[in-house]
Amino acid sequence: MARIAGVELPNSKRVDIALTYLYGIGRVMSGMILEAVKIDPSKRVKDLTDTEVSSISNYISQNYKIEGDLRREVSENIRRLIDIGCYRGSRHRRNLPCRGQRTRTNARTKRGKRRTVGATAVVKAKTPAAAA
Repeated sequence: MARIAGVELPNSKRVDIALTYLYGIGRVMSGMILEAVKIDPSKRVKDLTDTEVSSISNYISQNYKIEGDLRREVSENIRRLIDIGCYRGSRHRRNLPCRGQRTRTNARTKRGKRRTVGATAVVKAKTPAAAA
């Protein structure tokens, strides 16, 4: 298995697909990376030589922010929004969608499992007159 940026790439996958296992690299970016280092995208990971793996790894580390660095930057950006108290930060703090989606229905991914709020079962109290 090829190891790039601390992530094991699956051997049986094509290189252009396998690169998407890295956080921050999608299909388009993986194609651009392979084009820049002149590697055939249809090649399998198990068929890559050590020099090809190292050239991909070097190119990515020099030109892109991926994995831990990117995750840290994203979390710092969200922390900054929360700290300055803007609308988007308050939506992040309450774990609600912050890009204008509706929340009356839907938004289940962000809000989590349904919890019933509102009407509860009311137990009728026996009055002394009714007991007699």
